[in-house]
Amino acid sequence: MNNSKSRLFFLDAIRAWAILMMLQGHFIDGLLDNVFRDDSNMLFSTWKYFRGITAPVFFTVSGFIFTYLLIRSKETGWSNPRVKKGIKRGFELLVIAYLLRMNIFGLFKGEIYDSFYLVDVLHCIGLSLLFIIGFYILTFAKQKWIFPTILMVTTLLLFVFEPVYKTSSFEFLPQALANYLTKANGSVFTIIPWLGYATIGSFMSVIFSKYQYSKNLYNYIVPAYIVTGLSLLFLSSDFFLAIYDATGIALFQAIFNNNYLFIRLGDVLIVFSIFILLRKYLMNATWLRIGQSTLSIYIIHFIILYGSFTGLGLYRFFHHSLNPYAVVPGAILFMITSTYLALKYEDHKAQIKFNVRSILSTTRIYLEQFAIIVFEMLRSGTEKVLRLLGLTKN
Repeated sequence: MNNSKSRLFFLDAIRAWAILMMLQGHFIDGLLDNVFRDDSNMLFSTWKYFRGITAPVFFTVSGFIFTYLLIRSKETGWSNPRVKKGIKRGFELLVIAYLLRMNIFGLFKGEIYDSFYLVDVLHCIGLSLLFIIGFYILTFAKQKWIFPTILMVTTLLLFVFEPVYKTSSFEFLPQALANYLTKANGSVFTIIPWLGYATIGSFMSVIFSKYQYSKNLYNYIVPAYIVTGLSLLFLSSDFFLAIYDATGIALFQAIFNNNYLFIRLGDVLIVFSIFILLRKYLMNATWLRIGQSTLSIYIIHFIILYGSFTGLGLYRFFHHSLNPYAVVPGAILFMITSTYLALKYEDHKAQIKFNVRSILSTTRIYLEQFAIIVFEMLRSGTEKVLRLLGLTKN
């Protein structure tokens, strides 16, 4: 096993942790009775805080891994095979995201429900990958510092100006597009500001890749993550307040009043540093497979919990109705079930895809034959009618 490959294992471990936290977070948030949502309760408030870390970690690690694979290729620009793979992956995630919000019963009635157009984490990750590719294509032929600079500036702009654009409903756009920019219509995630976590992960990946063969890489990167993370957690709010006091610019006061983006970035860096420190103890094959199967796990959990395609999910029957004694073991069972089914799918993915292609091919043949039969029946019937009317010769 080469050294550069071994350095990626801690990223798979982070993804495994993040997807499992996402599963239990979605389950508990969706099914726990509102009566038990008490912020003064230490257990609930602790769970709520750590649940808020999950999405920033997931976006950041997605940007990190994608960029690591993108820039490690010897080819550059459009010749880089990771560019085409990334574009395909980005659009694939967008298609899957919309399919998961499809309701077949609505289609039978000729309706597409408004929930189909809502934007969720999968939409934003897919679009984030496309943005990163766009930045890469625009800068690959230029000086190497331009690409990471654009990534960092993108994050800073999205985070700093969040108080400005979060109040806009973007009514001038079609709702399907506006949903990517505002939560006003019910979207769970929006590309702004969440792209910022993907681009900061991409920036971290560029720096990591530059020094990946240094013997002292972790001796520098872990303290840097910890110091920066703690600074963002405990000092960033006061920093923005100080800028407001010095300049009087209301934007910085608004950031101070709701400084969740920079604080969560601090959480992300602390999580990264912890997993890097523990990387030697996170080599369990199943754990790493979970980190490599996050898309399958996400899809399966979405179907079970939210009832993709049918609307018949746990969310429909137990929405905000369970007490903690039911929801906690339920969340554990939900994580185990979703992960087990996803890993089983991964074990047989090639065969399943082959069977699906075979079924689709067979179905296409039968439909073509059926169409030919119907056409011949219509043609024959038309000729008989014309003969009866005397409009054609026998």
